[in-house]
Amino acid sequence: MQASHSLNLGPRASWLKPGPLDWAYAVVILIACAVAFWHYDHFMDVYEEAILAGSALGLIGLGWFWKDWRWYFPLSGLVSLAAIGVYDHELSRAQDAFWLKYLLSSQSSIMWMCTLFVLATFTYWAGVLARSATLQKMGSGLTWAAAVMGLAGLFTRWYESYLIGPDIGHIPVSNLYEVFVLFCLITALMYLYYEGRFAARQMGAFVLLIISAAVVFIVWYAFDRQAHEIQPLIPALQSWWMKIHVPANFVGYGAFAIAAMLGIAQLMVMRGWLADRLPPPEVLDEVMYKAIAIGFLFFTIATVLGAMWAADAWGGYWSWDPKETWALIVWLNYAAWLHVRLVKGWRGKPLAWWAVVGLFVTTFAFVGVNMFLSGLHSYGGL
Repeated sequence: MQASHSLNLGPRASWLKPGPLDWAYAVVILIACAVAFWHYDHFMDVYEEAILAGSALGLIGLGWFWKDWRWYFPLSGLVSLAAIGVYDHELSRAQDAFWLKYLLSSQSSIMWMCTLFVLATFTYWAGVLARSATLQKMGSGLTWAAAVMGLAGLFTRWYESYLIGPDIGHIPVSNLYEVFVLFCLITALMYLYYEGRFAARQMGAFVLLIISAAVVFIVWYAFDRQAHEIQPLIPALQSWWMKIHVPANFVGYGAFAIAAMLGIAQLMVMRGWLADRLPPPEVLDEVMYKAIAIGFLFFTIATVLGAMWAADAWGGYWSWDPKETWALIVWLNYAAWLHVRLVKGWRGKPLAWWAVVGLFVTTFAFVGVNMFLSGLHSYGGL
């Protein structure tokens, strides 16, 4: 089950030499984007057209780099298209049509996502404790299934918002309910990439714990606060900036969460707990570093995009709003982490503890600011 670092270099080179399946996937993406442009161009401004074009190129590049993406993304799209077909332009069918009510509506899909993530968590832990490769493989399969339902659910929710009304429709990354779903999805997908890259499914027992914690919040928020109901965007969020700022931000959040959970695993292995059932500390350290490096890159991009959005919406790039201030704290925390690892050569226990503490800093920036502080970003509260 373990893999040395030298075994993990293979997938890197192949994406620069696309094969027939890569080109077929690229054609599918280009056709899908052309159809979207044909049908919805009159609703888009030049910035949204640029986002569509950039998304097409990004999806093609991702599919060439990560081969599993070539089946995952089209499958998620097909599930969502099945839901759209059953809707037949009538939102009321969500209460009557069997497939929508129990499987394909956005709320049903997201609840299936939540269920599958929890099942995956228990299965991964059973596999680790029993040293069962079969159970660990089942955990991986459940995580993939949850990710398919999650992405399909977000796509379907996007469509449902337009069924409510053209002026209501928006990309589903506008409130805490939607971004928690996005967090689960991005964290799971990033983990699945590292799982395949390092051939270490045991890591899923720890990473799925943080995803399941987010699932608990989603379920509570949906049923106690009715947060799953689609609401119109407030004026501050009616911008194309949201389409790129929020997803980039949550790549950072997801990566930092993965690093924290692997930090916990590394600390346990270094103490001799489950050491014979988990990957060696060196592998956990390497994955933790790669996750933080990617997360830091995207969090930096998101922070720059956020500043540009602020200038467009409020007339200034930076106002020391609580959300902005805590975003800067998160950025400085991981900048320092990378500095001491790359420049000072730190490894092991100090950086593992740092990554764990960083999760609390990131969580406060993500949720705590909305709960306890007020400012220009107060529209995301509980």
